[in-house]
Amino acid sequence: MDQIAVLIPCYNEEKTVQKVVQDFKKVLPEAVVYVYDNNSSDRTVELAKAAGAVVRHEYQQGKGNVIRRMFREIDARVYIMTDGDDTYPAEFAREMVDKVLTHQADMVVGDRLSSTYFTENKRPFHNFGNSLVRGTINRLFHTEIKDIMTGYRAFSYSFVKTFPVLSKGFEIETEMTIHAADKNMQVENVVIEYRDRPEGSESKLNTYSDGARVLMSIARLYRNYKPMNFFGMLALVLALVSVGFFVPVLTEYIATGLVPKFPTLIVCGFGLMAAIQSVFAGLILAAGAQRNRQEFEMRLMEVDMHCKELMKDAG
Repeated sequence: MDQIAVLIPCYNEEKTVQKVVQDFKKVLPEAVVYVYDNNSSDRTVELAKAAGAVVRHEYQQGKGNVIRRMFREIDARVYIMTDGDDTYPAEFAREMVDKVLTHQADMVVGDRLSSTYFTENKRPFHNFGNSLVRGTINRLFHTEIKDIMTGYRAFSYSFVKTFPVLSKGFEIETEMTIHAADKNMQVENVVIEYRDRPEGSESKLNTYSDGARVLMSIARLYRNYKPMNFFGMLALVLALVSVGFFVPVLTEYIATGLVPKFPTLIVCGFGLMAAIQSVFAGLILAAGAQRNRQEFEMRLMEVDMHCKELMKDAG
């Protein structure tokens, strides 16, 4: 079992990966630095090995797939996850590690948005998207996490071994954040400086397609984690629309005793029936979500015991 594991998912990062590995080895000399290559076609693997990293491979494309592989294969007391593009300074890693070791944090978020991100990042739609996602998740899940989309994080062993990775791509950071919020895990924020990519290094994130996936992921996770809220809002919308169309029909019936818009009346009835069904669907799924939380707590206890056994064996 490693004391500290630095996890670096990489895809064609030959311009920066060597510096990233060296920086983290300098700041965290006791750490094992792992570079997981995701089908790079350049010299990423060669340069990572030359810098002293342990290089492994994930052949399914996508950042979520790489992180799933990392979390399954590596045992450590503390995990640092960063990107191989040299946008996250290594000097903040020690503070993030200490938050896990001494402050019992389950996840530490490297907060770019409170420092230099909006001035360093030259892609305005990325800035807007980060603000939108942060505001949406904090409102829906009642959290105060400062940076939802950051790729610079620290984790405890318990978080890594109980986090079900479902996303395949860049939605993974959103999934991590919502999982931590829903399971009442301790999340800390550390303000970090952000550097834009060096010239010649290209981002793998597509602003529009990946942004749409992130928003769809938020909606899906909100439905799964907060089903009563999700289906309750759907029921409210259906009920309001149905009542809105029903009022003119009712008014005309009171005035004339006739119902000339009979199809509208039928649609209103079906709309109210759908609203009622949504309420009951939310109630049933909420009971299932509560049961999942209870099972998660039991699983968390098992993982904590296993972690203590590994630490004892490691001496």
